[in-house]
Amino acid sequence: MITLSPSLRRASAAGLALVACLTASPAVAIATARPAADRDRAATTAGDRTGAGAGLDRYYRQRLAWGTCVQGPDDAMGHDLEKAGVQCADVTVPLDYAAPRGRTITVAISRLKATDTRHRIGSMLLNNGGPGGPALESPPDVRRKMKAVGPRYDVIGFDPRFVGRSTPLDCGWSVGTSILSAGLGRASFERQVTFQKGLADKCRSTNASVLPHISTRNTARDMDVIRGALGERKISYLGYSYGTYLGTVYTQMFPGRFDRTVLDGAIAPDDYGPRLLQGAEPENERAFSDWAAWAARRDGTYGLGRTRAEVLATVRRVLAASARRPLTVGTAPEVFHLDDTHVPSLLTAGNADDTDPRRAALSEQVSVLAKAADGKSTRLSPQFATALRGMLTGEDMKSAMAQSAIICGDKPAPRDPERYWRDIERSRAEHPLFGPLTNNIGPCAFWDRPREEPTQVRHDAPALLVAATGDPRTTYKSSLALHRLLPSSRLLTLKGANRHALYGEYGNACVDAKVNRYLATGKLPKNDESCVKPTD
Repeated sequence: MITLSPSLRRASAAGLALVACLTASPAVAIATARPAADRDRAATTAGDRTGAGAGLDRYYRQRLAWGTCVQGPDDAMGHDLEKAGVQCADVTVPLDYAAPRGRTITVAISRLKATDTRHRIGSMLLNNGGPGGPALESPPDVRRKMKAVGPRYDVIGFDPRFVGRSTPLDCGWSVGTSILSAGLGRASFERQVTFQKGLADKCRSTNASVLPHISTRNTARDMDVIRGALGERKISYLGYSYGTYLGTVYTQMFPGRFDRTVLDGAIAPDDYGPRLLQGAEPENERAFSDWAAWAARRDGTYGLGRTRAEVLATVRRVLAASARRPLTVGTAPEVFHLDDTHVPSLLTAGNADDTDPRRAALSEQVSVLAKAADGKSTRLSPQFATALRGMLTGEDMKSAMAQSAIICGDKPAPRDPERYWRDIERSRAEHPLFGPLTNNIGPCAFWDRPREEPTQVRHDAPALLVAATGDPRTTYKSSLALHRLLPSSRLLTLKGANRHALYGEYGNACVDAKVNRYLATGKLPKNDESCVKPTD
């Protein structure tokens, strides 16, 4: 996965490995107790903290009980937050905003208060992507990214509804991802159909009452309640990857409620949905080809081939071997078995970061797989073992469950398995490695239809969009599309990088300085700006 802050690392494992999930088909409107537009207008009225609306005033006016983030003697994250001066609280929100007097849930938030109170700007809310990525632990890391401007903000982390320490979701899954390849043939695809349907059925059987209310629109409503409970008239926002979609939705549902907004790895709303990476195969192949050239220059270390073509041939050999018989990697007592549905998922997950450490990690993984394909015994690095554990044994299942519930609750997916198979076969000819993954079926094909239509961009929003030209997750063309939808926005482009998530994570001083200048002044540049990745 890509090297990110602790919370962003989980976002990459679950959500940016959304890897292949996250093109949207038209949503089907299902009647709710109250039209969404009316509900949102009422929330906006209540949100000014001066008047009641639709029974939501008690949520906007609630007093937050700030206290320790530590939940027990073994809570390492809580202790780290306490040492950094972070406090935590639970925000009460309605499960169903159409029935605010009904069942409630909690959203866990954290706060690192501004220390430069004389020049305080306000509160900044964080989202690390996913969906399903927590951000409760992120304020200290983000404060460091912000450098001189950081002390002027209350930095607010939050775990979205049914994520992390917020009211939990338990689908009973024992896997850490539903994002897998269809494999090399019809038989492996049929296994995927059965597997993905089983995930959806299991989640529905135990969560029928809550799944209709797990969506980005409801998370945006929760964000506005958080804003009101914090006593802020407007709130600033930093979102990565899926967090850029969430941020866009918030600007549309609550225009006038947001201040400085940074959307990093920006995605256009029409590109977000259960099949996000469908159409992103060229970007993934370019990034993978660049990695292959990097590995070829280090054949003495990894033994994958002395040319780009030889490295790519090694990958094809590994994939073919995994289709004949699952590869056995690791040593007792921890042994993993990887077939042709798992291998492409691993390769894709390691393909969103072109820094040397991450390319080295991917090379080490492929080297292990190549030895396993030859029937040789293999030893795993702790990092690789952790990645496999998360994918195959359910160590990251909470993020995977939340991710699927949010995506499937946002937009419907095609329901006919044959449509997926046709797309896979059509894509396979040109994109044999990535096509069967980006076009594969997922649990959303068997999910209940969303309760609301997806958000349409109808309001301009002066946000700062950040994007890399070679981003293989949320593609640069998608960032350009969002920029066109928001004419007052400005686009900050990093040229020449195959990287997803930039600000404060990639180490590009130009990008970091320009984002921090905007956060300090609140003024967008007059024109779009760009930075350049240093040559290798």
